[in-house]
Amino acid sequence: MINAALTDEELERYARHIVLPEIGGPGQQKLKRARVLVIGAGGLGAPVLEYLAAAGVGTLGIVDDDTVSLSNLQRQVIHGSDTIGMAKTDSAREAILRINPNVTVEPHRLRLTEENAPALVARYDVVVDGSDNFETRYAAADACASERKPLVTAAVGRFDGSVTVLKPFETGADGKRNPSYRDLFPEAPPEGLVPSCAVAGIVGALTGVIGTLEAMEAIKLITGIGEPLIGRLLLYDGLTARFDTIRYKAA
Repeated sequence: MINAALTDEELERYARHIVLPEIGGPGQQKLKRARVLVIGAGGLGAPVLEYLAAAGVGTLGIVDDDTVSLSNLQRQVIHGSDTIGMAKTDSAREAILRINPNVTVEPHRLRLTEENAPALVARYDVVVDGSDNFETRYAAADACASERKPLVTAAVGRFDGSVTVLKPFETGADGKRNPSYRDLFPEAPPEGLVPSCAVAGIVGALTGVIGTLEAMEAIKLITGIGEPLIGRLLLYDGLTARFDTIRYKAA
């Protein structure tokens, strides 16, 4: 258990959080105690990890089985030219510790699957999914639902993206069960229907917009402030600079 008392150095580091009445010292201590699992250290995971580290999240777990390549650097800003060929978990860990040496980093160099997800998810308080495929998204969502862990999940296309928060193990203000990922996406689209970014392309800054929104939702969940995107899918169109919100319910 991390000692949540804030040191003098931490009081100065997080001063802009602490002066916010909504967060304050108690909220910052919640962040320090928090254990967050981030799935993917790529385009979405990069800003998530950077901002959660800077925010003072005490423990960050990173799930990724890939290595850094040159083509990643256009959007995966947590990595650099000097880390090409390095495991993304190790590269991200080095960057996080440069941002905030107070953070404990737990690298998991593996691919999240239906088999390993429940035990891994159970070790954390909040999960943020930055993966790029439906197989991993379903595995993460199912594990979070069964282990009763809140999940922030997102997806990006060429110029657009979406974010939502899932807590299907709880009920909403109306007394009905909160929707699950399978309520939003009952089944994955046919293989090949949604092309990868390697095929379709993607604007690098888009992953920064959506990943930063994921980080914000995680901070809200940890500190208990605001209204998380539960039952709401936030849509962003980068070409028109437009945000829209779609409400969805449990089936």
